[in-house]
Amino acid sequence: MRPRTWVLVLAAVFAVLQLANVTGRDTPDTKNYLSYALSLSGGSKREVAAATIDYVCASRAEHVRRDQRVHVVHFHRPDPTDRVRAECREREWRQVEPRLSAGQTGGHTVPYMPERFMRIFEARPGYPAFLVPFVVAFGVTWGLWAAGVVVACAGGVLAFLILRSMPVPVPLALGGQALFYVLPCGTTAMRPMTEGLLLALTLAAVWGCALVLRAGRPRSGLLLVAGSLLALFTVKHSQSLFLGLCLAAAGTVIALRRRRRGGPVPRDVLALAAVGLAGAAATLVLARLLHYPSEADSLQDLLTGHFARPDRRHPWPEFWQLQGNFWMEWTRRQAWQPLFAAALAAGAWGALRRGGAVGGFLVAAAFTGILTQAGHPDINIWGERLIVLAWLLPVVGVPLLLEPAAAGGRVPLPARGQPDRADAIG
Repeated sequence: MRPRTWVLVLAAVFAVLQLANVTGRDTPDTKNYLSYALSLSGGSKREVAAATIDYVCASRAEHVRRDQRVHVVHFHRPDPTDRVRAECREREWRQVEPRLSAGQTGGHTVPYMPERFMRIFEARPGYPAFLVPFVVAFGVTWGLWAAGVVVACAGGVLAFLILRSMPVPVPLALGGQALFYVLPCGTTAMRPMTEGLLLALTLAAVWGCALVLRAGRPRSGLLLVAGSLLALFTVKHSQSLFLGLCLAAAGTVIALRRRRRGGPVPRDVLALAAVGLAGAAATLVLARLLHYPSEADSLQDLLTGHFARPDRRHPWPEFWQLQGNFWMEWTRRQAWQPLFAAALAAGAWGALRRGGAVGGFLVAAAFTGILTQAGHPDINIWGERLIVLAWLLPVVGVPLLLEPAAAGGRVPLPARGQPDRADAIG
């Protein structure tokens, strides 16, 4: 079969496997994004609140039902679905109804939390806008599932395209696609929250770097990087800022190393650094003009439990103390279960040893996961989802590391812009 067919087969297999969990994927943030999407599709506040609460409570009831069925003591008890769903609805409406009655109906999200907290989600229209056609066409439950499948499959395909642009042999490129699906990238991308789009758009930016540096398509690559940064701004503007800064830093480091070794500084590397820096600057300016929540708001949100307590008078010393405590505990847990650390090390070795300048930009893109986690040093956030972008490093770097073995020995990577246009799927 042609490579394109194998890519589609892998994506189809992944999609079929996701039928095992159509419901039960929601997180605490899901109701905010879902209510935003339903509001964009034209529903009234109460209609949107009802549909969102129904979805969330059905998901929670499904969790309880599954847990009870395998509980060694309670598995023979009556189905708890109806009871859990009714209790959940009563609890959720108890939060929402007073705020709606008090006139807290501005914006697109349903007021589950204080208005100051909801402003954070109002500044992220990209993901709700992405959801709209899916929830309109398939309803809430199947629409969220289908949106997750599309964005997760797209992430795997982008991993394949990056590796083929390097170029890497088709089997290893397919291995990178499979790694995206089986590592936490795929699981997280299927969750109804922004991380799936963040993963896909960040991979799109890395593919743009590969097109510029390896495939001889500088204009297409630079446009792809710029477009990815713009799209990231609409999904989560902090990721656009982090990625822009990291790409600029990577380009600067690569250029300085080339100059120090006496070689010419590649213009394409400088162009990518310039696009990254411009993206970061544009993010700061647009966020200020649109009055988006600032880093001070994010800091108070973190330290006050989503504004449930009074603002901290001296937040930064507390933040840095929490930062130190977090990374010490995180390191202890990684030493206990070192799979993530080992995967990062292998991915970084493959990217820097075999990926050339593209590998440097890949490391920079994956580092945004570390920055995102550092901005929210909360050890209790579900599934380490904030750091999930760092998993992009082994997704692309491990196939690069394995390339010499697949080729029967160490083989130099082709020069940029060679006639073999390995960026094409077929």
